[in-house]
Amino acid sequence: MQTYSNYIVTEMAEKLEVKELDQVVVRFSGDSGDGMQLAGNIFSTVSATVGNGISTFPDYPADIRAPQGSLTGVSGFQVHIGAGKVYTPGDLCDVLVAMNAAALKTQLKYSKPQATIIIDTDSFGPNDLKKAAFETDDYLGELGIDPDRVVQCPLTTMVKDCLADTGMDNKAVLKCRNMFALGLVCWLFDRDLNLVANFLRDKFAKKPAIAENNIKVVQAGYDYGHNTHSSAVNVYRIESKHKEPGRYMDITGNKATAYGFIAAAEKAGLKLYLGSYPITPATDVLHELSKHKSLGVTTVQCEDEISGCASALGASFAGALGVTSTSGPGICLKSEAMNLAVIMELPLVVLDVQRGGPATGLPTKSEQTDLLQVLFGRNGESPMPVLAATSPADCFDAAFQACKIALEHMTPVVLLTDAYIANGSGAFRLPEMAKLDNITPPYVPEELKGKWTPYMRAENGTRYWAVPGREGFTHILGGLEKDSDTGAISTNPENHDLMTRLRQQKIDNIQVPDLDVEGDVADADLLVVGFGSTYGHLHSAMDELHGKGYKVAQAQFKYLNPLPKNTAAVLKKYKKVVVAEQNMGQLAAYLRMKVDNFVPYQFNQVKGQPFVVEELVKAFEDILKK
Repeated sequence: MQTYSNYIVTEMAEKLEVKELDQVVVRFSGDSGDGMQLAGNIFSTVSATVGNGISTFPDYPADIRAPQGSLTGVSGFQVHIGAGKVYTPGDLCDVLVAMNAAALKTQLKYSKPQATIIIDTDSFGPNDLKKAAFETDDYLGELGIDPDRVVQCPLTTMVKDCLADTGMDNKAVLKCRNMFALGLVCWLFDRDLNLVANFLRDKFAKKPAIAENNIKVVQAGYDYGHNTHSSAVNVYRIESKHKEPGRYMDITGNKATAYGFIAAAEKAGLKLYLGSYPITPATDVLHELSKHKSLGVTTVQCEDEISGCASALGASFAGALGVTSTSGPGICLKSEAMNLAVIMELPLVVLDVQRGGPATGLPTKSEQTDLLQVLFGRNGESPMPVLAATSPADCFDAAFQACKIALEHMTPVVLLTDAYIANGSGAFRLPEMAKLDNITPPYVPEELKGKWTPYMRAENGTRYWAVPGREGFTHILGGLEKDSDTGAISTNPENHDLMTRLRQQKIDNIQVPDLDVEGDVADADLLVVGFGSTYGHLHSAMDELHGKGYKVAQAQFKYLNPLPKNTAAVLKKYKKVVVAEQNMGQLAAYLRMKVDNFVPYQFNQVKGQPFVVEELVKAFEDILKK
């Protein structure tokens, strides 16, 4: 919920108030071609640059291009900015930008009753209202909206007037409408337009005329707000209160993941190879890594998911850091090559950006439904470490740690993110390479030359790594079971039992951090448990329950296999435990399997959308009252 700090009033034109807020939520919405994602990204980037905490949520349809002005073609971008740390994109917005009638009709449900609404009146004509299934031309009355909280702006007309002398064609002019809306929102939140201009000049560095025209439109939107504001609309300022000094940027989860892979390869002194097949919502990782050839990154867009994984495994065999990226449907196809990595005991990182399923399901929506698939979805006993990133910024550390585990323990590793945190963004403090963990692969010692065999192991049970071409360490790996001593193909029952146990023990030996508990650690009446991307929503629900006087704690799993050593102790410490996840209970089932006599309450939703904090609070409060 929005909270207010002390109001600050300054003198502006017509005695306009500048009110200081702790946090605010803005939602941009319009046709998929209206550039709402770009406008939202620029606003969030500018906010992160000045030190605000941010959390974003892009919400767009799966249609390649729905009919213009249709209800199914609306794209949204929600950004939550705050003076301090922000955990979620917010349940409901304080400001809604609706670029057409369909956007207003479909997105109004995401706004607060008192929200300020900005509309382009030029996109509310008879045909627009008909496409949006309005029954009358009184669209505000039909939706029950108070006109006093609506900024009704002839946005399209003003953009055309602004760019009339530029020589741009009508289609190009209309593409700039999003920048006028951005300028108006920047006025509303007292943003420095120089930061917007810098962003646009950088984005359109090869097309300076386009950059300058967009900057001109942003300024026009800002001036419109400044000169025509009503008494019902105020300007707001959100001061930054970062606890840790450093350089910050607005970063999406996919970009942070890509950077984590690059950082891990550099710390390990290896080339980075990504074999990938384009799939929503993971493709941005391929796009980002393809920009960094100068850092020793090789990317290959393969013909299918199978070859993407197999080629990454080949790169690892050759001595590189092999990575492959996909979503749930791709995991199904990659499973055979992942299994090959298990029996060959080679490092491989498999990124699974989860989306709604089954099958093609909801390609642009978010779920946590791949957990059991990545834990167990392979033939034979095939243990594999699994991590889950908790936020867009945490994707960097999760990717780095996934690579570290893969390289130091000679194993494939699955990194789970999902569409929500992969496409969403947050304020990211740029890390210092010198402070990142060292990564030391278990290369076979030179003193074993001449007597080494492929499955000879170090003290922690990890197979030694011999890079092909190293003199005296010729070897063969493959998908058939091998003798633990000689490395030759073996069907011996006792040897297979031994190798199965050695592969499992190697995973069990991986040291992961203890499960952290936040909140009322000592005496909580309810422990809220989740994994991965639900961290922010569950944390916010815990905070609201604290405000109501309840004793609540939270434990969020980032390391899922192996589980933290203190998992059982934590889960059995509290009187009531609820496991909340965006599936039908996969984590709860897994924990019941791993922890004796553990029977938690469950909160499960599979809507393709992030949790709503208000719904979590009500559900957890009901459990507390039982």
